[in-house]
Amino acid sequence: MEELIQGTDTSASFVGERRKTIQPVSLIDPKLAKLKEILIDWINSTLKSEHIVVQLLEEDLYDGLVLHHLLSKLGGLHLEVEEIAVNSAAQVRKLEAILQALNQDLGIGPETDTEAKWNVKLIHNRDLLATLHLLVAMVKRYQPDLALPQNVSVEVVLLEVNKGGIKSDKQIECITSQSKIAGGASHNDDPIDEVLKLDEHKIATVKKALLHFVNKNISPLRLQVADIEKQFADGVILLLLIGELEGFFIPLYEFYLSPTTHSEMLHNATLALDILSDRDMPVLNVEPEDIVSQDVAATLKVLYALFQKHKYK
Repeated sequence: MEELIQGTDTSASFVGERRKTIQPVSLIDPKLAKLKEILIDWINSTLKSEHIVVQLLEEDLYDGLVLHHLLSKLGGLHLEVEEIAVNSAAQVRKLEAILQALNQDLGIGPETDTEAKWNVKLIHNRDLLATLHLLVAMVKRYQPDLALPQNVSVEVVLLEVNKGGIKSDKQIECITSQSKIAGGASHNDDPIDEVLKLDEHKIATVKKALLHFVNKNISPLRLQVADIEKQFADGVILLLLIGELEGFFIPLYEFYLSPTTHSEMLHNATLALDILSDRDMPVLNVEPEDIVSQDVAATLKVLYALFQKHKYK
């Protein structure tokens, strides 16, 4: 899926530049959230004696301090670099030394005909994708017994500047190993239940991304959702969203467009769940009453089922 953006200033200094960006819809994937949580816990437990605490991967690794200590602790590689690099130039110099030593220890480089999925510029610019690739490679090298979630992948937009303009291309990029048997997780491991076990700010991130997904797809109907916990309770927006995503019109006589009673709302919610089941999107352990009663977990599960099928639409 490629697109060429014409009429853009593509001066010689930028021609040939390539950049990858994770699509916002991928950031709410529970598997990605779980991977980030495991990596943060791994770093913090490894560097506990160093009194180093990481909270956000892309924000806390860019200056080289954490990577320096990880490399020393796990790889036994002690580099003559500044302990704390206070300015950008010093941070870049430190990262250059660290990544050179790290890539060599990982067996990455021209001599092995392999190319790193990270570099100094990306790490210093707080690029999450590059940071994740780097940390996953370090786990495989230094602590292979650490169980990372399989099948973690993201949709990325690849931007490439050439003389004709900027070419954009959407791709799926794998971050962790891909198992041959899809859906190997237990049916009891509901993604939303797992998300709701995370910290509040991570739950808020998931809600925000789902809200973005909903509003993007109902904007043609001139509708907007501001409260993800309340505005789906009567089933109206949910039915309209399903119709918009699935590409069909639900006749107005089949549901209540302006429900005023509990029974009318329950009718709408029941119809929505029935349609999802008929369209091979069954939502387990969710009843119509859960939607009407504004059960947050139930509402998120329904929206996530739609998101999973239509996230790349």
